Amino acid sequence: MSWQNDFIKYAENYSPNEACGLFAIVEGKEKFWPCKNLAEGKHQFFIIDPDDWASCEDAGEILGVVHSHPVGDSTPSDADKASCEHLGFPYYIYSVKHKSWNKLEPSGWKTPSLIGRKWIWGKHDCWSVISDWYYETKNIKLIEWKRPKTIKEHAKNPEFEKALPILGFKKYSSTSKLETGDVLLFEGRKNSYNHAALYLGDMIILHHSINKLSCREVFNLSHQKQLRGIYRYEP
Repeated sequence: MSWQNDFIKYAENYSPNEACGLFAIVEGKEKFWPCKNLAEGKHQFFIIDPDDWASCEDAGEILGVVHSHPVGDSTPSDADKASCEHLGFPYYIYSVKHKSWNKLEPSGWKTPSLIGRKWIWGKHDCWSVISDWYYETKNIKLIEWKRPKTIKEHAKNPEFEKALPILGFKKYSSTSKLETGDVLLFEGRKNSYNHAALYLGDMIILHHSINKLSCREVFNLSHQKQLRGIYRYEP
């Protein structure tokens, strides 16, 4: 039985949520390696559990990423294209509804601009839009840091306060002299500091909230009341 047939059965059982896993060579045979989907909205996108990815790497050689589209056809979405480029592996996409396959390979496709991104934890979220802004506008590649695996873990323990100084950001206390490029740390749900934005100047911020598109907004009174920290890049 082929690895594709194994995945089809897995995807159909997992529907209406997106199923995901890896295509690998294990003990000399092509194999579908199931992985947990850590995404909150599992019928919209997927996040492979890094522990499952590591287990597959230990057992064999990864050749590609596999996931399903429970609704619609197998055409790659912008999120698929961004993830494919980010991971550097071919993507095999199966449409449960149309029973068809599509293959996507890394091709140099560029992610959408900083404005209008669809929210995807770990790829297009509040921190990635800040990190990408630094790279695109200042040619500064910020150090990658180990972030919580899921958005629930992030909400409980966001770790921004620990990570920002390690990444070269110094904390300031006053909003009177905000500078372009300052990272603003906000208090979210459950009294944790789990949302960050970038100050663009002229009382405008760039940020990406969960389940919304990345955007520019006025640094209004509501944002100011939630502000809990100002960090400036000074490595």
